[in-house]
Amino acid sequence: MTVVADSTAFEGLHDSPARGRVYSIGPQATRPYGGPPAWQRKYFAGIIGSDIAAGIIGAALAFFARFGQVNDGTRVYVLALIALPAVWLAVLGLSRAFEKRYLFVGTEEYQRIVHAAVALTAAVAMVSYGLELPTSRVFVLIAIPTAATCSIVARFGWRKWLHHMRRDGRCMKRVVLVGHESSVAALIVQLRREHYHGLNVVAACLPTEKPQGALLDFDTRVRGSFDRIAEAVAAERADTVIVLGCPEIDGQALRRLAWKLERSEVDLIVASALVDVAGDRTTVRPVDGLPMLHLDHARLTGVRRLAKEAVDRVGAALLLLALAPLLLSAAFLIRCTSPGPALFKQERIGKDGQPFTIWKFRTMHTDAERRLAEIVHLNEGDGVLFKMKDDPRITTVGKYLRRFSIDEFPQLVNVLRGDMSLVGPRPPLAIEVAAYESDMRRRLAVKPGMTGLWQVSGRSDLPWEEAVRLDLRYVEHWNLSLDFVILLRTVTAILRPQGAY
Repeated sequence: MTVVADSTAFEGLHDSPARGRVYSIGPQATRPYGGPPAWQRKYFAGIIGSDIAAGIIGAALAFFARFGQVNDGTRVYVLALIALPAVWLAVLGLSRAFEKRYLFVGTEEYQRIVHAAVALTAAVAMVSYGLELPTSRVFVLIAIPTAATCSIVARFGWRKWLHHMRRDGRCMKRVVLVGHESSVAALIVQLRREHYHGLNVVAACLPTEKPQGALLDFDTRVRGSFDRIAEAVAAERADTVIVLGCPEIDGQALRRLAWKLERSEVDLIVASALVDVAGDRTTVRPVDGLPMLHLDHARLTGVRRLAKEAVDRVGAALLLLALAPLLLSAAFLIRCTSPGPALFKQERIGKDGQPFTIWKFRTMHTDAERRLAEIVHLNEGDGVLFKMKDDPRITTVGKYLRRFSIDEFPQLVNVLRGDMSLVGPRPPLAIEVAAYESDMRRRLAVKPGMTGLWQVSGRSDLPWEEAVRLDLRYVEHWNLSLDFVILLRTVTAILRPQGAY
């Protein structure tokens, strides 16, 4: 049994019944647990095979880049080529990169890989220096980063495969929710919206025997009150129990529940009352046997900010150079197909509420603002912005530019100037900021980004409240690993342009 006290267990993904698995609950249990499901075994086998392949690729690339051929002086590095996959796998294991708590969602898995690469590089350097071994630094500096990069990319691919399966209702965990009716209903809504977490609610246990309010709108079965949780797990063949905060289940009751579930290897998750706060900012520390959840303040300054600034500026410069032919071609097509300038500028609100001028490729006719009054009644958005899938003001070329987000690429200049970041909340208009409630102003604590959680989660198809929530989540969770994952997901979002209009 796994006991988790984690505010991120249900963030940022219904299910076919588990097959071939036997559960036994309580003291009368006589049949053993049937082990992990087939999809988990396949997933673990896949990432292990990918990590071995990453070690081989890293060693082979480093060998041929540094030496080019096998001779008497390079035979020892042929042994390194053979040994690196096993060593890489061992270091990943020591870095806990295979633990279930870090897999499937979140950025911790990728952070573990980076930590493993740094640790292995440091270990090789110390051993070489201590034993005075003539180690090729070029070989090491190519092999290990390449292996780490290949592992991250491969694991990202496996995760996308898992998320695709979960969109079809497969590879899901069967969950019994425990808590008050309103809290249970709210969590069901969030889990059904974010299927990639793989948590399918199959039943609930409430303080009362029957639903009386919010749960009446759902098809979730109520399996009785809090004293029947174990029976509900057995009846539903559940593999996860989520306990929401409620005064009826105190520490002693929770401990008894853990005892009942431990023989069946059912995961027990205790949900924190914190919303969209997680990762490095939360730590469970025991105080006289009582687990306390410590919350650190969001670190938006110091070395972390400087590192983000450096990545933004260097990344923007490299992307501008690489995309220069595409940018010039887009500008040429805009000027040839519709009268007016190729670029469109607009005032947006940046960090700490400071206005700045954003640059985009023009995708609408020059009289778009005047024609807005004629179609404002056709607004399909639910926020302060006008959204319309088939907006008649968009030019023919503009439709393709928006479809693949090419119209956003001039914002790389804003990133280079320091007005924006590669990853961050969506840059709002002044009219949006004027309508913000107090909590929403938290979005202005960091620079707006060219892409972000809103971009990779549906873009214009997102409800207004959901887009705001994703931006707030980014501000609370920010780290370079999350930025890297969002950038990878942005590539797939551009190639599969859902919600781009």
